[in-house]
Amino acid sequence: METDYVILAIFHLTLLCRLTERNPHHDQSHKRRMKCPIIALFNAQGGVYKTTLVHHLAWMYNDLGVRIVAADLDPQANLSSAFLPEERLEELWQTNTHADTIFAAVQPLMEGTGDVGVPHLEILDDRIALLVGDLSLSTFEDELSNSWPDRLGRKPRAFRVMSAFWRVMQMAATAHQADVILVDLGPNLGAINRAALIAADYIVVPLSPDIFSLQGLRNLGPTLRDWRGAWQERLAKRPTDVDLPLPTGQMEPAGYIVSQHSVRLDRPVKAYDRWIARIPSTYQDYVLGQPTVTSPSIAEDPHKLALLKSYRSLMPMAQEAGKPMFHLKPADGAIGSHLQAALSAGRDFKLLAQIIAERTHIALPVPSYANL
Repeated sequence: METDYVILAIFHLTLLCRLTERNPHHDQSHKRRMKCPIIALFNAQGGVYKTTLVHHLAWMYNDLGVRIVAADLDPQANLSSAFLPEERLEELWQTNTHADTIFAAVQPLMEGTGDVGVPHLEILDDRIALLVGDLSLSTFEDELSNSWPDRLGRKPRAFRVMSAFWRVMQMAATAHQADVILVDLGPNLGAINRAALIAADYIVVPLSPDIFSLQGLRNLGPTLRDWRGAWQERLAKRPTDVDLPLPTGQMEPAGYIVSQHSVRLDRPVKAYDRWIARIPSTYQDYVLGQPTVTSPSIAEDPHKLALLKSYRSLMPMAQEAGKPMFHLKPADGAIGSHLQAALSAGRDFKLLAQIIAERTHIALPVPSYANL
């Protein structure tokens, strides 16, 4: 009997050691990447649940043991509203200093009084930190617009302005020891989004099954390629006295997510099926720049990350509770079919988070021995 216990103890100890060796997050803070990967969820079309997706993915990665910085670079600050109660937002926005928002970090550069400042991070949970958005960020648009053509004139300041978002996000990631940065952006192709997307390593495109999403893909793909090429041209011509780290402008398309709306009375199911069927070829033709001969079905398309349900009944409940749908409990009103829907949402977002991590080379922690 004692021999059996000894053998069992040795087995457990060996398993624990192997898990520790396999876990890239175990005691590896000194080996963290100098550059934290940035994933932007972006579509120039509105109403495709970009903010909802960033909010839920951030919480799911937190649940999976990944350290996250959620960056709200949309001047409408919808992501900050999703994460924070109104009372806290009022505290953050009521002063003229904007000391604890993204605007404070870029304000010295915008006013010509210095470079980007150290950003404030709003700690939401053990592993989630929010780079708080600010409506005043829209005033940075002109500075970014003016700096884009100036770069061809080899002006060092233009490089500082165009790389501001990237450098602020990297500082935030370093402070939080983050594994990944998730970025929420507004629905447009303006100067703020251009600078934010130049900072991104990967781009995930949220879509809806409608004609507007298809047209959005036709506009998005060529624009991304133009911005990527123009930025790399400017990097090649940067002055020798520009002594600061700069983003590579990778902007690699990582795939798309289709959020299914509830069927409206004036849009029959056949219409949705028609638009969904066109998404794979449109994405490949315009976003990837690879003309298709035959289009795969959306079920077989390797670029599809997820086809998500609408979860219409859960969204108001989650917003009222101030938490993601998959964290809803009976105490929040999630009873019976609502609770089952919350559990289903958790499974869907867990799978989506794992697929995105695989596509973007984000290492997910190995589950702890206690949870095996």
